[in-house]
Amino acid sequence: MDGRPRMTVEGIVLDAPDANELAAFYQRLLGWTVVEDKPDWVKLGAPDGGPGLSFQTEQNYARPVWPSTPDRPQMSVHLDIQVDDLDVAGTHAEKAGATLAEFQPQAHVRVYLDPVGHPFCLFL
Repeated sequence: MDGRPRMTVEGIVLDAPDANELAAFYQRLLGWTVVEDKPDWVKLGAPDGGPGLSFQTEQNYARPVWPSTPDRPQMSVHLDIQVDDLDVAGTHAEKAGATLAEFQPQAHVRVYLDPVGHPFCLFL
């Protein structure tokens, strides 16, 4: 024993101008279910029981910039989502409300932006 307490990552939290709207986008994208719905807070549960994805309303939310620049809000986190087919997954993401980012750093990864600007990567 190294004296360290047991710690488990329960989820990832994304800020948004409206937690419900952003949660609805990720629910369409991932097909996950709402497991907690409170004012200004929504949590989606992963079907495999892994960490969930939560959303909180932030009144002073500033849309991040991808790729970042020194004078504009930088992303603080992004999601990596493994897929079987980039084209099929990309079409699905766009139908759910995502936008393909202009800057694409790698051929085997596609960067998309959710409706409030959080980047997420689809990869094989």
